[in-house]
Amino acid sequence: MRLSLFTAAALAVFALAPVDHAAAQSGGDKPISLIVPFSPGGGTDILSRMLAPKLAEKLGTSVVVENRPGAAGAIAAQHVARSAPDGRTLLVGSTSEIGVNPSLYPKLPYDVARDFAPVAALADTPMVLVVNPASPIKTAQDLVTRAKASPGQLLFASAGVGSGAHLAAELFFHVTGTKLSHVPYKGVGPAMAEIVGTQKDMMIFTTLPSSTSFARSGQLRVVAVSSKERMAIVPDIPTFIESGVPGYEVYYWYGLMAPSATPIDTRRRIHAAVTEILKQPDTLASLSRQGLQPTLRTAEEFDAFIKADMARWAVVVKAADIKPDQ
Repeated sequence: MRLSLFTAAALAVFALAPVDHAAAQSGGDKPISLIVPFSPGGGTDILSRMLAPKLAEKLGTSVVVENRPGAAGAIAAQHVARSAPDGRTLLVGSTSEIGVNPSLYPKLPYDVARDFAPVAALADTPMVLVVNPASPIKTAQDLVTRAKASPGQLLFASAGVGSGAHLAAELFFHVTGTKLSHVPYKGVGPAMAEIVGTQKDMMIFTTLPSSTSFARSGQLRVVAVSSKERMAIVPDIPTFIESGVPGYEVYYWYGLMAPSATPIDTRRRIHAAVTEILKQPDTLASLSRQGLQPTLRTAEEFDAFIKADMARWAVVVKAADIKPDQ
């Protein structure tokens, strides 16, 4: 029997429920769990593991990172939405499951506005256009010119339908009036490996941290970065804006979300701790090495940002007519 994406998510959460209930009985002894919607080693996981010990020190309690990958982030998000609203279970949310999924999946097993309360913005990172060193595409404008000359003939890779890489590319097409053919992979790693190896004419829009090691080794070339200004970690890489693509400024963001009924005082305490952490020199250095920028926002500003981000991606999903298999 074939299960839909979100039926599988619901079953996974149900199967895990007894364990979570037992943990809840321990009351104040229960550690704070940072729930990561992806496997270990990715950007969300790296950021969470950097944050956990610092948050534990500030709050005077143990903090653990728990990876719950699957169903496009729905397993993790649904788990947090159904958790006790005591500030002990937090979602390390991001563009994918908070900004994009509500428009991408009509049967999503959680509602961002109803089920979550924004606690603290953490960081963001720009997207980059990456090609094989042998590619004739040297600038973002080169891509626009070639794409308009051969509509649908150029190929771009992604980490899967509806992934950050996919949506970043679709936003580029929306802004520039171009179109490339999509080749989805099961993750950024396999996609990058293909561009390094056999698919030398293919390209990918991905996060800056995902591209750094490939670029430093000379296996891939970063063409442009989607930040408003050049990034200190890659000062020689021009922005899309200065490369002749006005309006293409996009970031992949991360932030802490709590169950919606979590008391405001609890959320404010966590927000204050995160704000102090993000101002620490060693935190700033660690974030910079990963190509991340701290985002200091009030909870209200974070909430407004999320709503604007959801609206933005809704336009892109509709314009691109993206309908993933559910």
